[in-house]
Amino acid sequence: MEKKYLAATVAALAAVTTLLSGCTGGGDATATGGATAEGPADLKIGNFLDVTSWDPSLADIGFDGPYLSAVYDALIALDKDGNPIPSLATKWTVADDDLSIDLDIRTDAKFSDGTVVDADAVVKSLEYLQQGARSGEAYTHVKDFEKVDDDTVRIDLTERDDTILYFMGLGRSYVMAPSAIDAGTLGKEPVGSGPYTLDSTTSVAGSEYHFTKVADYWDAATYPFQTLAIFPILDATARHNAMLSGQINVNYGDVTNLDQAKQQGWNIAERVSGWVGLQFTDHTGAKVEALGKTEVRQALNYAFDGAAILQAVGSGAGVVTNQVFPDGGATNDASLNDMYAFNVAKAKELLADAGYPNGFSVTMPMSPIFAQWQPSAEQALTDIGVTVTWDQMQQPDYQLNAASYPMFIAFLAMDGNSVATVARQVTSKQWFNPAPDYASFPEVASIVDEINTTTGDEQASAIADLNTKLTELAWWSVWYQANNTYYSVPGITVQPVIGMMFPTLRYIQHG
Repeated sequence: MEKKYLAATVAALAAVTTLLSGCTGGGDATATGGATAEGPADLKIGNFLDVTSWDPSLADIGFDGPYLSAVYDALIALDKDGNPIPSLATKWTVADDDLSIDLDIRTDAKFSDGTVVDADAVVKSLEYLQQGARSGEAYTHVKDFEKVDDDTVRIDLTERDDTILYFMGLGRSYVMAPSAIDAGTLGKEPVGSGPYTLDSTTSVAGSEYHFTKVADYWDAATYPFQTLAIFPILDATARHNAMLSGQINVNYGDVTNLDQAKQQGWNIAERVSGWVGLQFTDHTGAKVEALGKTEVRQALNYAFDGAAILQAVGSGAGVVTNQVFPDGGATNDASLNDMYAFNVAKAKELLADAGYPNGFSVTMPMSPIFAQWQPSAEQALTDIGVTVTWDQMQQPDYQLNAASYPMFIAFLAMDGNSVATVARQVTSKQWFNPAPDYASFPEVASIVDEINTTTGDEQASAIADLNTKLTELAWWSVWYQANNTYYSVPGITVQPVIGMMFPTLRYIQHG
């Protein structure tokens, strides 16, 4: 889970500004291929990173989606708004006591090795995923998996889990051939039941991956393209040039190329992906006494001109807000967006009221990736009397050490699911929040308890209350939410999905 957020952070930064240097070459795959009445027959994706692993237990759900969804079927998928929808599991039933989930498994899917996808294979895959270094995040409350009959699998839970179906749909329920699990070869030789198979004879690891469409695939209508190629091209300029030349026809885009994309007549899809600002790891004053006062954290919200920072660093591609619940989502409350409208005088007043009329001192980490925000942070904090000492470090060390500081500049991926947002941003241990302290605030803890014990509209109302309360308490200093941007040629559309830095193939369609 921790590595997922690092990858999402690095990837999202590429959408804000060109940070990564070098180019993973795309080979000679420049053929335009045929076309159908609906659009191009060939899908040629320019991804911003190479596949982490073909093994779903080790893959990154942020950007590995196109790679893995080509060769594997998931038990559960998500719709564009983050709601679980059927895939290999045609339906599911949650027990009245919320302690088990029965999955009905379709009977017409086959692995690329010719074996049938059945309940035994599903149980084996789920057990493997539960033990995975990354995939295990979905199954922390699972007691065991059991085969009920030939097409039914039961997930037994140790406690109610409102996020398991979401995480499974996000990319943690890919089903693998049992023989490949036993052989331990999934990392390089994926064996799934997906719409395509990896063509190892024409693919070049780290450079280009080519896929062959599966004949008589059970869900062929969802995957309309006859051929598929994915080119990992790290540099945004190189990726843009590859699209101009026709080497790729779908691109994880750089917003600085937006005008040229419009001139080319490309389709443009954008949606918020992560929030940018100050992550506070100390709300009680244990590390820095001042941060234990709500007025001080509020002052640190008023001190930042989010609109100016978004324009300067993110080329305006995003939404100015003080919330971590995604813009446009069910829990996001637009009326909260200007709660901390930029106001230096108000920030100084709050600091004085809290007993810090001359500000205070704090040490923060800094790395090359976050250096683009450092001048804005330095100026804003200096203007209200806060003195910062910066500890310089490389990005890997930043992730390892940042949370040991009382506050640090963060770019954190968001989730389309509101309960998952509560878990990841507030209540569960993450690399950026290793010691959640929400229980020290009774007004927060009581709402969290309500969320964990209610369902439906009542739960949604409680999450909305929590969003308001956390914003009032200045739980973070959020400057803005940044967009992911995708370019595609006429005849191909991309549907962004919050939580996926690059959407899986079901969200890339003719249109």
